[in-house]
Amino acid sequence: MKNIFIVLTSLLVLALYSCNVEPVEIDYGNVHCMHCDMTVVDRSHAAEYVTKKGKAFVFDAIECMVRTINEKNNEDNLAFILVADYANPGVLVNAKEATFMINEEIKSPMGANLSAFSTLELATKTQKEYGGELLNWDELKEELSE
Repeated sequence: MKNIFIVLTSLLVLALYSCNVEPVEIDYGNVHCMHCDMTVVDRSHAAEYVTKKGKAFVFDAIECMVRTINEKNNEDNLAFILVADYANPGVLVNAKEATFMINEEIKSPMGANLSAFSTLELATKTQKEYGGELLNWDELKEELSE
């Protein structure tokens, strides 16, 4: 009886461990954008979302991810929506909490001139230097739906 309990407990722990839904580390230079199939190399503009079932999708530009979300209308099925912090290349932040900037002075891989910042303060500081328009997540989705 004790052995059955140990086996069942081990299986339960394994099942729970394997069900963790987590973002994946982007393998820059080796993974392709789910939207446009370009190789993801730009650590300042990459993005990623993870479904509630744990499947991760990587994008070479924020605009690719936003357009995919808009097309699929699948945001409710996503556990994580992450964007690269322009001020800290390679660091992914929650897109719903990020501040976005559209500015022709800062080029993004797919031409939308779109960058994300982890805080409004960082975005405002960059905006003072380069100009541009600041948007939140909902405003960005609307902007790219046109």
